Amino acid sequence: MSSQIIPVEPFDYVVFGGTGDLAERKLLPALYHRQLAGQLTEPTRVIGASRTAMTDDEYRKFTLDALKEHLKAEELEEAELAKFLARIHYVSVDAKSDQGWEDLKKLLDQGKDIVRAFYLAVSPAIFGDIADKIRDHKLITKSTRIVVEKPIGRDLASAQALNDTIGKVFKEEQIFRIDHYLGKETVQNLMALRFANALYEPLWNSAHIDHVQITVAESVGLEGRVTYYDKAGALRDMVQNHILQLLCLVAMEAPSSLDAEAVRDEKLKVLRSLKPITPANVEKQTVRGQYRAGASAGGAVNGYQEELGAVSDTETFVAIKAEINNWRWAGVPFYLRTGKRLATRMSEIVIAFKPIPHSIFGDAAGRIEANKLVIRLQPDEGVKQWLMIKDPGPGGMRLRHVSLDMSFAQAFDVRNPDAYERLLMDVIRSNQTLFMRRDEVEAAWKWCDPILKSWEEIGQKAQGYTSGTWGPSQAIALIERDGRTWHEND
Repeated sequence: MSSQIIPVEPFDYVVFGGTGDLAERKLLPALYHRQLAGQLTEPTRVIGASRTAMTDDEYRKFTLDALKEHLKAEELEEAELAKFLARIHYVSVDAKSDQGWEDLKKLLDQGKDIVRAFYLAVSPAIFGDIADKIRDHKLITKSTRIVVEKPIGRDLASAQALNDTIGKVFKEEQIFRIDHYLGKETVQNLMALRFANALYEPLWNSAHIDHVQITVAESVGLEGRVTYYDKAGALRDMVQNHILQLLCLVAMEAPSSLDAEAVRDEKLKVLRSLKPITPANVEKQTVRGQYRAGASAGGAVNGYQEELGAVSDTETFVAIKAEINNWRWAGVPFYLRTGKRLATRMSEIVIAFKPIPHSIFGDAAGRIEANKLVIRLQPDEGVKQWLMIKDPGPGGMRLRHVSLDMSFAQAFDVRNPDAYERLLMDVIRSNQTLFMRRDEVEAAWKWCDPILKSWEEIGQKAQGYTSGTWGPSQAIALIERDGRTWHEND
């Protein structure tokens, strides 16, 4: 089975931070893959921009080196590679001064009638400076978009200030707040499972679902993000954006259509329905953790504070019992957890259905497990429906818990595109369905801010856990005191 590639109209993608890690690992390879797929049309250009002094040819070499490092050798087709590198340009600009901005304007004026996208792969501290320079040098056309990476603030006040700063220059429909998790194939398939099948939607409520688990686990530690991470922590880094966005897609009502505003309206309702966590219940509803020395990827690893080189109480793990105050989800807990240096790299959503009300099979048949729908986002994207069936063979009724397994890699004879590939093209199409609206970002902060403040008010410490495990024991207690357990098997 092959997928249909729809070419996009010509564009100029200006990547601020064009020599940075994100551009090297994700953005340039993603755009090259779109070239390979035949999605780029003439006269599309990719323009790197940063303070580093560099010629077009030097940036083309940087691009080529990035593609060789991050792509498979068989993906580097000589003709397509030459065609892609011919699209590459570079301008040295300074966000804090006027240096280089007229050079950028001259280059962009060559393609002034095509879509123009500015990707801010830089620190949020200079988002406002870049936006102001784009305005001051008259680089905004009727087909201009701006893409901003997380973090959108470190609390509600800073998020509002950042949105105000960008909003003074760009209209809301021009602003694309990117969360790469929303570009993953399985995340979008969650909507297909819910709204394109008569099987699930009638059961998608508190009458049939016992609880929901959302796990985003990483096996790595700081990985060069020391300065940022110690000021952020797991709640700001993962829960406020990635995990709450996944929760919204699980819990939202059916939108009237896949129109961006219809989808985002429903997600916003979920965020506004989240039950507040306060100093009175924060210790019961949340767990903070921080990894200690242990083993990961077959070798010994240091603890967080050893990697940091300083004493710190920043959390590298968070588990939360969240509740949604509406008719569909009343009484259904959503267990959220994320952490670094955990047992494995894995992101998944588990929809745990209620057990059958009565068994007719007797003790000899074995234990009857409740049905589960497991949606795996990474590393092996797919969907599993866990069911009870009869164990084959004579000798009476023996029941087994097995999964109906659908792996995207096996089910579809196509390469699974990286999330950035889809999102970068959606920017060009001006499709905001998979991007966060301003009020979504701020509603997420309105729920997270009180958790951060409650931790501080009651002095809730980060509990130590050994690297290579599933987090602190308090996280196990969080779910097991409700008579449930974390899903950790395949």
